[in-house]
Amino acid sequence: MRTATPARAGRYAALLAYLVFLAFPFLWLVSTAFKPPRELGSLHPTWIPEDPTLDNFRQAFSEQPLLRAAFNSLVATLAAAVVAVLIATPTAYVLARRRTRLTKAVTSWVVVSQAFPFVLLIIPLFLVLKNLRLIDSVPGLVLVYVVWALPFALWMLTGYVRAVPPELEEAAAVDGAGRVRTLVSVTAPLLAPGIVATGLFAFITAWNEFFFALVLLKTPEKQTLPVVLTHFIGAEGVADLGPLAAAAFLATLPSLAVFALIQRRITGGMLTGAVKS
Repeated sequence: MRTATPARAGRYAALLAYLVFLAFPFLWLVSTAFKPPRELGSLHPTWIPEDPTLDNFRQAFSEQPLLRAAFNSLVATLAAAVVAVLIATPTAYVLARRRTRLTKAVTSWVVVSQAFPFVLLIIPLFLVLKNLRLIDSVPGLVLVYVVWALPFALWMLTGYVRAVPPELEEAAAVDGAGRVRTLVSVTAPLLAPGIVATGLFAFITAWNEFFFALVLLKTPEKQTLPVVLTHFIGAEGVADLGPLAAAAFLATLPSLAVFALIQRRITGGMLTGAVKS
């Protein structure tokens, strides 16, 4: 017990330090968003604003079309998340249940494709979208987001499918259910936490994405929120720190809200209710 207690205390201390490390940028962002210009230029910054103000938020909305950009981002991210999940779910089922050379090769390619950098993909994607006449369009951006999120979504869902006992599907087959009926009525409900986690990943990835949106969207009315945030930085690289922090703080809220709503589904047991009493 004497050796176990210090070890446990050390693990908790390390976990607490890691949480502080992760939370520091967000807490500093919130603090900066509510500081007046006088405190932003202070040589002795403080965590808590001495004279909190909402002027940074008013200035951010007056200088840039944040609501329109947020709407563009929301449309693109939701569409990309839904399409990626709809494609990845049946495909992951085949990759998990059909253990052939072809499926193994596809799985290996899915993992390897995650190593490709953005710069390597942007030119062929640009040419493909140009031939499809989808440059400078939200549907074209959605297509890119789906292509980018799909490999990792397949990898995630394949692991979830393999965790579902095949005996449940065999029992459904004995009862007369076909392959599609088994997937919809038996496997899909058990995959709900995995599907939700995959959709969350696709949503957050698309919501925070900047490079593809910057290259593919040229019309100001179609630009997404991460691209519009760069407009708070001047031509000489000087940032309008207060409004930028306020806009960036608002841009993080949708991801936090989505995670707060569905985190219980993510942490819930995948096979809850699968065993008959």
